Amino acid sequence: MKTVMITGAAGLVGGALRKHLGAHYRLVLLDRVAIAPLAEGETAVQCDIRDGAALLAAMQGVDAVVHLAGEPTEAAWDAIREANIEGCYQTVEAARLAGVRRFVFASSNHAIGYHLRTETLDPDCTTRPDTRYGLSKVFGEALLSLYADKFGLTSVSLRIGTVLNPDAPRELRHLSTWLSHRDLAQLVRCSIEADIHYEIAWGVSANTRKWWRDRSAERLGYRPQDNAEAFAAQFGEIDAAAGNPVALAHQGGVFCSWERGR
Repeated sequence: MKTVMITGAAGLVGGALRKHLGAHYRLVLLDRVAIAPLAEGETAVQCDIRDGAALLAAMQGVDAVVHLAGEPTEAAWDAIREANIEGCYQTVEAARLAGVRRFVFASSNHAIGYHLRTETLDPDCTTRPDTRYGLSKVFGEALLSLYADKFGLTSVSLRIGTVLNPDAPRELRHLSTWLSHRDLAQLVRCSIEADIHYEIAWGVSANTRKWWRDRSAERLGYRPQDNAEAFAAQFGEIDAAAGNPVALAHQGGVFCSWERGR
């Protein structure tokens, strides 16, 4: 059984993955806050992802890292820089030094948020981040491309759509971007196990209204089971961004209009 480290394991996505991955892997749960209680096969490490030495010690014997830690949404530049750029770099570098074989990075749809909703995108589309947060995800994707080519740290960057708790869409935009918890877990397992060098893949369920082509996800062996359209009747055609033309026009939604007005 492989050993998989989940950074940011105390968060929403980390909690969803713990429920599904524990039957398949030994889990090392890393976060800056304490994690308890632990299930069988889980161990916990409390440290900051900017602490390279602590990360390196924790990664000994780890086969794959699933990197979720960092600022989870838009924030001031200092916070983004420290958690999502410096922290990402230290985590990737520690994985290289520890001999980790696979790195799975939680990127985001906000790396491409300024693309229009009328577009259908492939994973190799031009990045168009909608925030400092989205920009930090572009950095992580590029960093892993470098480490795959130069050092052989094979990796998958998952441009995750919308993961929620409770596990259901909340607004019209989510009918295009929703990623269910069980599809998330399947996608992460595929990303750990697939025979690849470096991939960028969309993290989205089999949504009828999705804006993204799943060619890379298909190469990973990902076959999503859920479709946000099952929830469509409760939203009608009233968008939560109504009255905000910038948000309505772009895939990143309100992330695109923050700080610039409408």
